[in-house]
Amino acid sequence: MYEDKKLVCKDCGEEFIFSAGEQEFYAEKGFENDPIRCKDCRVKRKNSMRGAREMYEITCADCGKLDKIPFLPKNDRPVYCSECFEAHK
Repeated sequence: MYEDKKLVCKDCGEEFIFSAGEQEFYAEKGFENDPIRCKDCRVKRKNSMRGAREMYEITCADCGKLDKIPFLPKNDRPVYCSECFEAHK
């Protein structure tokens, strides 16, 4: 039903393939327009729109390791490094 299409990226000007599988996915989701950016440019745009998160340095309440977290810790609750946090889940 669907056939691969060659499209030109709006940002970098390179050709990219809009595969039959991608077209089927777009149709299932109800998207009416073809993509205008290649995958690399879509990822770059998505990342740039997120913006840089402010990170806060902490000392892990379990192991004492220094780490950074994306929120301002409260003094009344323990804060863990990413490894200890996974262990506490």
